[in-house]
Amino acid sequence: MNKKIKKILLKKNKSKIVSLTAYSKSIAKILDKYVDIVLVGDSMANVLYAHKDTHKITLENIIQHTISVKMGIKNSLLVVDMPKGTYNNFKSAEKNIKLVIKETGCDAVKIENNKKNYKIIERLTKKKIPVMGHIGFTPQFKKKFKIEGQTKAETIKLLKEAKLIQKAGAFSIVLECLSPKSAKIITNKLKIPTIGIGSSSNCDGQILVTDDMLGLSGFYPKFVKKYLNLNRIIENAVKQYTRDVKLKKFPSNKNFLNGS
Repeated sequence: MNKKIKKILLKKNKSKIVSLTAYSKSIAKILDKYVDIVLVGDSMANVLYAHKDTHKITLENIIQHTISVKMGIKNSLLVVDMPKGTYNNFKSAEKNIKLVIKETGCDAVKIENNKKNYKIIERLTKKKIPVMGHIGFTPQFKKKFKIEGQTKAETIKLLKEAKLIQKAGAFSIVLECLSPKSAKIITNKLKIPTIGIGSSSNCDGQILVTDDMLGLSGFYPKFVKKYLNLNRIIENAVKQYTRDVKLKKFPSNKNFLNGS
């Protein structure tokens, strides 16, 4: 078993798992000093490419950004979101995931659950391919957003999904937008760690889109805590640069290259 994955598994019921997304070396290098898991998320569709959903991100997009992210990673577990349509069946899943691993050197992949791909996860894990599961609001398969697990019946269904993913061999599972009660029940019932996003502090760990928590994406749902307003900081820097250029304050003598 990958040492980094083993480290994640050992955190279950002991210490919180910290996760964030990255799409480039510069951000990954910073995250690598502090977080347990760096996810190259298909959220890049919204954050970088201004798509309304995550459906149009391609395997090529994911691979290119992961290659960049990998350059900044030494300590964190590097997980890659498999794009919609790249794991419709085991044959395509194995082919595409092996390509991603070969090209990027990532540690694991994440697959959203559509309530029928358990066998795909099972066959992948038997091939020694580490898989992270994902239940609740799964953007690749659900158009309408809602908090899940608000009733006893919904919680029972979600728990069944989670257990089947665990049984299939996944090393962890993302719980997206679950009610606090259902997140707690599922986390307590599973042997593998749960990583929450919009699912309360009852999970074994948390993940956010980095651009959201830095105030850069313009997307701020209630479950995101904005730790910084980076939009405003960048805008002020650009305004100062523009002013300096127009007033001929930049470049100054100290900005000239030696010999120029």
